[in-house]
Amino acid sequence: MKSWSLFASATALVALLAGGCATLDERQREWIFQPSDRSWGNSEAMSEGMEHVWIDFDSKVTGQPARLHGLWLGGAPESADTPVLLYLHGAKYNVAGSAPRMRRMHELGFSVLAIDYRGFGKSSKALPSEDSAREDARAAWIWLAARHPKQHRYIFGHSLGGAIGIDLASQVNDESGTIVESTFTSIADVVSSFKWGWLPFSPLITQRFEAISKVKSIGAPLLVVHGSADSLINPTLGRKLYEAATVPKQFVLVEGGSHHSTGSIGEAQYRAALAQLFRMKPPTVLAAHEQAAEPHAAPDARQAMPTDKREAAAALPHKS
Repeated sequence: MKSWSLFASATALVALLAGGCATLDERQREWIFQPSDRSWGNSEAMSEGMEHVWIDFDSKVTGQPARLHGLWLGGAPESADTPVLLYLHGAKYNVAGSAPRMRRMHELGFSVLAIDYRGFGKSSKALPSEDSAREDARAAWIWLAARHPKQHRYIFGHSLGGAIGIDLASQVNDESGTIVESTFTSIADVVSSFKWGWLPFSPLITQRFEAISKVKSIGAPLLVVHGSADSLINPTLGRKLYEAATVPKQFVLVEGGSHHSTGSIGEAQYRAALAQLFRMKPPTVLAAHEQAAEPHAAPDARQAMPTDKREAAAALPHKS
């Protein structure tokens, strides 16, 4: 709450005192992303054993070569039954800070690729922006699809990463689903939810992250998870984001979950939602199925799902 309140007050101050739009934009990018090469607490220790990944591409946003650092947590052997997940983290901490959530999603059955946006960790040094973060997510998605073309691929975003993930899902057509946790409708709505939110900040916001308009363009199922005790992003914003989506969807409210603890507290709810919305099997059940299956056994329901996201959306039941 404190960081976003500072964003609101500082935005007003900069608008009054700083001389130009460029300075205002840079300050907002610093406040929203809080780019860092630090990880949260002792979370970096949980990244031990993960594979380091490097993704190189030419940035159309900056006109310069870009390099992203990521962590890969997968299992072998992989098959078409092994779903893969692109993990997009939120503000402040580097990708190693997401190691606990990566391991949690791995335990739920995913192989996981998590990346640092430019400006974070070991990725290219730059002040991130909404446009550059979107481009980074797209580059990581292309990398993931090239290396795991047979697997069902999912997008996951936490907090700010959820808005980036929804933008990515609105731009691609080969994802099997999108999961967002502790995410908002737009930066303007987040600012409006604070104590001084009645002040006219919205016209001054350059980094808008309008997830609520982008979510209407996604074509694969959407899972929205929020903690009831989230004091940074009000749960009502997650609910509004869910309500705006037109695809098969599910909203999970984790009682007592904070902005940072929702995933751990709500692990059982996560598992149930993945089975209901995405037809995912628990890892132990999946492993047993693979061992017992004959070489030419008929594919299960999830294997038979259409690869095109719009066909997949139409084939699944609506969840409310």
